[in-house]
Amino acid sequence: MTATPDKRSAAVEPIMHRAARIEDAFHEFRARRARRRGYLATVVPYTGYGAPSWVRILGRVVLAREPRPGSRAERKHRKREESIRGWRSFVSVPVSDVTVTIEIEGDRHTVEPDRGGVIDTVVPVQLAPGWHTVRMSTPESDRVFEAPIFIVDPKATFGIISDVDDTVMVTALPRPLLAAWNTFVLDEHARVPTPGMAVLLERLAGTHPGTPVIYLSTGAWNVAPTLRRFLSRNLFPSGPLLLTDWGPTHDRIFRSGREHKRTSLDRLSSEFPGLKWLLIGDDGQHDEQLYGEFSIAHPGNVAGVAIRQLSGGEAVLAGGRSKADKHSELSGAPWVYAPDGAGLSEQLRAHGLLP
Repeated sequence: MTATPDKRSAAVEPIMHRAARIEDAFHEFRARRARRRGYLATVVPYTGYGAPSWVRILGRVVLAREPRPGSRAERKHRKREESIRGWRSFVSVPVSDVTVTIEIEGDRHTVEPDRGGVIDTVVPVQLAPGWHTVRMSTPESDRVFEAPIFIVDPKATFGIISDVDDTVMVTALPRPLLAAWNTFVLDEHARVPTPGMAVLLERLAGTHPGTPVIYLSTGAWNVAPTLRRFLSRNLFPSGPLLLTDWGPTHDRIFRSGREHKRTSLDRLSSEFPGLKWLLIGDDGQHDEQLYGEFSIAHPGNVAGVAIRQLSGGEAVLAGGRSKADKHSELSGAPWVYAPDGAGLSEQLRAHGLLP
């Protein structure tokens, strides 16, 4: 069973934080310069999800050059995109003053991105469960950008929500220096998957047909293409990435990653009230606390919690390992702990979540 997301709009326009106004002015300046150099508004599409009657469309509008199709410049551009280092994704110019056309199975909708260029909207559809394709375009570009969307079967009862950093990918966040290196410098081919996690997620998804797999991270939308390629290359099951925008919000200088995860969990529980989620994270940041709070607030939506234990060194440098034994006592769902996917698999099997 699924629920149609609420459509809420603020009655009063919020007062913008000074940092946000400065950021907007800076982006407008860069956008004017980029357009004079021939850059056009293009869409970076992200994987979406939904139910048979609605779908959540995700993407980002940025200014980019468009090499002539089939030219050497296009091949060079494509190769560069596929091996892009982290810092390049943060220097793209977001665009908010364009209209994006969304086409799904012949139905067309128009939306506008937010101030960070992010498209995050819900549109009505009539689709069968499974994978579909959404097409997005802007008036400035002749290109059509395609993104997969996963429609959850109303009969499905099991889903997976997984953290990314230090859960499926070893990043040792939030150590300041190494975090900056991993995010802005390191090539995606050099990123290391957590041992056994790809196998674990693939087995879980295979055991429960029609399982939606959601990757929930505090990372910025800028790195979504890099993360998607990393997950695909390391054979993780396909699924939407739920990330956050980079930079200040309308009311604060820095965004709250913890609040992003909390609101995303609450939203998923309301969108799919019939699903029981297996929550996967690590014990180096706030996953235990957030999952514990969610398990207590939504006991009917939690099948279990799987926590990847960091090594002693990782835990110390990542901010310490929280004492979350109380979560196992307070939550009616099983909690399992192990340093890798193989150990988590054994314990999930003991609880009947794996055959």
